[in-house]
Amino acid sequence: MTHWFHRNPLKATAPASFNLYGVATTGAAAKACSDMRSARIKLLELFTDVNCNMEKMKTAVDAFFSLLLGFITSLDGTTQENKLRFIQNFKWTDTLQGNTVSAQQDAIFDLVSMEFNVALWHTKHASRLAGKEDVSVDEAKDVHRSLKTAAGIFKHIKDNEVSRLVTAPEKGKDLESRVLDTYIIQSQAEAQEVTIARAIELKHNSGLIAALAYETANFYQKADHTLTTLDPSYSAKWRKYLQLKNSFYLAYAYCYHGQTLLASDKCGEAIRSLQEAEKHYSKAEALCKEYRQTKGPGTTAKPSEHLFFTKLGAYIRNTLEKCQRENGFIYFQKVPPEAPELELKASYGLVEPQVFELPALGEVWTKDLYAAFDITQGPKDDKAKVKEEEVTPMKEPDLKPQKDVGCLIS
Repeated sequence: MTHWFHRNPLKATAPASFNLYGVATTGAAAKACSDMRSARIKLLELFTDVNCNMEKMKTAVDAFFSLLLGFITSLDGTTQENKLRFIQNFKWTDTLQGNTVSAQQDAIFDLVSMEFNVALWHTKHASRLAGKEDVSVDEAKDVHRSLKTAAGIFKHIKDNEVSRLVTAPEKGKDLESRVLDTYIIQSQAEAQEVTIARAIELKHNSGLIAALAYETANFYQKADHTLTTLDPSYSAKWRKYLQLKNSFYLAYAYCYHGQTLLASDKCGEAIRSLQEAEKHYSKAEALCKEYRQTKGPGTTAKPSEHLFFTKLGAYIRNTLEKCQRENGFIYFQKVPPEAPELELKASYGLVEPQVFELPALGEVWTKDLYAAFDITQGPKDDKAKVKEEEVTPMKEPDLKPQKDVGCLIS
């Protein structure tokens, strides 16, 4: 497959102690806090483990979230706020604005920030698999499933979680709607790239491939437009990626639309469509150069040297030459001055986000356990006042590019 995707860095977080001495009045309550701390550490470790797969990630996610929900879900049979929700402070960085730290004393803030990182992990997992030269059918399915899962988690955060925060997200930060929308749309578009690759491999008809490519190009354009009002100092590089992918898939769409026209004996229009494909491909090449030169968070890469990119350029040239030969020997049709309008709608292969659901509340969280936390006492000063932990950036694996890939995946 050897596909390449831009990736922003993972969010980093300070350790959360859950040391509620004085509040946790029984051994069982103290153990629940200790287990939550351990489950959080385990999940954070998996984000940078290159051997982690989707099953391991889900197990770790369910283990931590099922415990954390004990600080969020109402457990006393009333509609009142969980008394433990605001007892622990959480710190998280942002994927776009570097090591700038946001802090909220709110368990829901940790829940949504961790969900965000889980979604990012799924995009990075997909990227690692898609960057291989020889991707099996099962691996391609994993790439597709991982990207749909990421889109679903980002959508769940936007639709169900952000509104529950006491402190609204700051503009341009990860939990702000424009950023979440961009991540959702990008994940859908990249999943459709996998669909297109599969359709080409199985030699599906050119009309279907052109329509899928056109829909994918539109996804990338929509994602780019979503970021237009963000500060260019941290959004410019990401936008260059979205723009080059938009141009790249417009080139795909015009190329395969040209083949459809040729099959309908419209050789002159086919030539014009292929010429338009060349134009968008050239624009994508220029944007690749701009992407490399633009500073900002994300992947360091040379996408124009990537195998899947160069193969399309050669395919467009060869198809155009074929159309021109056919026109010179058989059709003798005039080439229209204007490119054909692409009014293509894909009937198959369009990607929707995979619905994400939180796990059930952990069985350990009984009414008796909840009652064993006494927040009226407050944490004992002599034990609760520990050194405030700093946020250390995630050390993500430095993966070497595959043969002929010409890029580094963060």
